[in-house]
Amino acid sequence: MDNFLLNPLSYIILLPLLGATVIGLGGFMFPAFRKQEKLVGTIGTLAVAIPFFIIVSQFLGFHDKPIDFKLFTWLSAGNLSVDFAYHLDQLSLLMGMIVTGIGSLIHIYSIGYMHHDRGFYKFFLYLNLFIFAMLNLILGDNLVVLFLGWEGVGVCSYLLIGFWYEDMAKAAAAQKAFVANRIGDFAMIGAMGLLYYELAKNGVTHLSFAEINTVGSNTFWIALLAFIAATGKSAQIPLYVWLPDAMAGPTPVSALIHAATMVTSGIYLIARMSPVFSTPEAAPVLVIVGVVAACTALMAALIAIAQNDIKKVLAYSTVSQLGFMFMALGAGAYTTAIFHVMTHAFFKACLFLGSGSVIHAMEHMHTVEDPQDIRTMGGLLKYMKQTGWTFKISTWAIAGIPLLSGFFSKDEILGNVFFSGFEDSVYFLVWGVGTLTACLTAFYMTRVTFLTFEGKERFPHSAHPHESSPLMTIPLIVLAFLAIVGGYLGFNEYIGHLLGMHEAHWLNHHWLGHLIHNNPNLEHAIHSHEAFEPVLILLAIAIAVGVVYWTTKFYTKHDLAGDDKVKAFFGKMYGWMENKFYVDEFYQAAFLTPFVWAGTHIVVWFDKNIIDGIVNGSAWVTSQTGELLRKGQTGFVSHYALVVALGVITIMGYLIFG
Repeated sequence: MDNFLLNPLSYIILLPLLGATVIGLGGFMFPAFRKQEKLVGTIGTLAVAIPFFIIVSQFLGFHDKPIDFKLFTWLSAGNLSVDFAYHLDQLSLLMGMIVTGIGSLIHIYSIGYMHHDRGFYKFFLYLNLFIFAMLNLILGDNLVVLFLGWEGVGVCSYLLIGFWYEDMAKAAAAQKAFVANRIGDFAMIGAMGLLYYELAKNGVTHLSFAEINTVGSNTFWIALLAFIAATGKSAQIPLYVWLPDAMAGPTPVSALIHAATMVTSGIYLIARMSPVFSTPEAAPVLVIVGVVAACTALMAALIAIAQNDIKKVLAYSTVSQLGFMFMALGAGAYTTAIFHVMTHAFFKACLFLGSGSVIHAMEHMHTVEDPQDIRTMGGLLKYMKQTGWTFKISTWAIAGIPLLSGFFSKDEILGNVFFSGFEDSVYFLVWGVGTLTACLTAFYMTRVTFLTFEGKERFPHSAHPHESSPLMTIPLIVLAFLAIVGGYLGFNEYIGHLLGMHEAHWLNHHWLGHLIHNNPNLEHAIHSHEAFEPVLILLAIAIAVGVVYWTTKFYTKHDLAGDDKVKAFFGKMYGWMENKFYVDEFYQAAFLTPFVWAGTHIVVWFDKNIIDGIVNGSAWVTSQTGELLRKGQTGFVSHYALVVALGVITIMGYLIFG
C-alpha cells in the first residue's frame, strides 16, 4: 500500500474518490460549505482534471510497456486468488483520457448549469463518484475489479438520473436504468463464473485479462454472456430501453452517461476480451453482435425522427450510434469501435451540453411549458451564436460531413462491415442497414438543429433568449474543436493517401494495434477487395452531404410544417416511431404485468395460506403440546409418587417378562 501511495499513477484513482469524500463530508458536516458553489465546483473539477493531466503525461511518455500496480490480494478462496490491482496500457490510457478529459469539461459546465440548485454539492459528489467508478472499470487489471467499477457506474447512474427525485417521472427513470442494468449484470456474473471454471482446468487461478484471453474452450457461451452484459450497459436490444429515459437527469449527467462513461462500458469490455471473441468457437456470437447492432441502430434512428424533445432526439441518437460501434465489434474491427467511441464522445458531449444551454435559455424566458420541445424554439442562432455554431459543427460531425471526426470513424465502421460480407454474406445485410441508418442520422440531426436554431422564432416576441455563461460555452467550444480534429487520429490508408498523410490510422497501427488485434479474416478481405474502397468513401460523402443539404432546404421551405410531410411519408409507421415501437408497452404487458399479478395473487395467497399456515401451525402444535404436558404438572406430590411407582412397575415387568 505504501508503494501504491508513492506511485503518481495511484492518484488517477484516488483523487476522484478523495474529491467525493471531501465534498460529501463537507456538505454533511458544514451547512455553510453547501453554499460555496465555486469552492465545491473547483474541488470536484480538480479531482478529475488532475488525473487527466497525469494520464496525458503517461500517454506522451508511453513506450509499449504496460504499467501494473497492485494494492493487495483481495479474494483468496480455494484455488481462486484475485488481486486488487490496476493495469495501464494503450487501451486504458486512451479510455482514461476520454473519461477524465470530457469529465473535466462536464464538471466545469456543471458549475454554471447547476448554479443555485439546492443539491449542488451532492451533484458534484455523485459526479466524482461516477468518474471514480468508471476509472476502476477501465483500469482494473482483472474482471473482478472491472466488475466493481461496472456495478459502481450503475449505482452512480441511479443517483444522477434520479437526482431530482421529487419528480416521480425522474425517479422512475432512475429505477428503470438500475433494473435494466441488473439484468445484464447477471449475464456478466455468469461469464465470469464460466471463465473461472475453464481457466481452473488449466491451473489458472486468476481472472486477470492477460490470463482470461488464453481460454480456449467454451468461448461461445463466455462471449455470448459477455455480449448480453454489454447490451445492458451499452443499450442494445433488448436492454436499450433505459438509456432514452436516462435523459431525465440534469443535462450534464446526460452528457456524461451518453458520451464518455457508462454507455462505453460494453464496447470496452468486448474490446478488452477480443481474443475470446476472436476464437473460431465464438464466431457465431460476432454475427449475433452485428445483427443485433444493426437492428438497434435502425430502430433508434427511426424513433429519433419522430421525437420533439431535443434531449430525446439526442438520446435515441446515442442508442443508434452505439449500434454502429457494435457493428464494428461484430465485424471483428475492435480498434475501429474504440475509434468511434472516441469521436462520438466529442460530438455527443457537445450536443448534449449544447441542448442544456438551449434548455437553460428557454427556462429563463418563462414563456413555454416545455423548454425542451423544439417546436417552441426556432431562430435561436441569432441569440446564442456560440451554442448554435458548436451544435451545428457537432451535428455535421455525427452526420459524417467530410473531414470532420464522425466522417472518418463512421466510414471506417461501414467499410469494415462491408468487407466482412466477403467472409460471411450476412454482413452485407448489416452494411445495408448501417448505410440506411447513416442516411436517417443525417436527416434527424439536421432536423433538430434547424428547428432549434434556424427558421421562424416560435417563442413569444416579448421573450429575450440569451447566451449561456462562459462556464458553459467554453466546454462547448473545446468539444466542437475536438469534433473537428479528433478523426485525424484514425483515418484509413486510402484517405491518408488522398490527404497526403503517411501516418494513416495511427490509432490502429501505432497505438491500439500493439494490444488489440482485429479479425485477421477482415484484414485479408480488405486487402483482397480494396478496389471497393473509393466507391464506399464516395458513397459516404454523397449520403452525408446530400442528406444534410436536402434536409436543410426542405425545412427552410416548410419550417415546422415539414414534420407533417415527414409524417405523411412514413404513413402509419410514423405512429409506431412516435410511440417508440411500443417496446415499453410490450415489456409492461409481457413481463411487468404478469409479475405484478403473480405478486398480488399467487405470492400473496402462498404467503397467507402456506407460509402463514406453516408458522401458525407450528405455533398451534407447540401450544397444544404445552397444554397436554401442563396437565401432568399438577403440583401434588402424591400424583408424582404414583407416576414414579407406575414407572418402576413397568420397568420391572419388562425385565421379568420381556
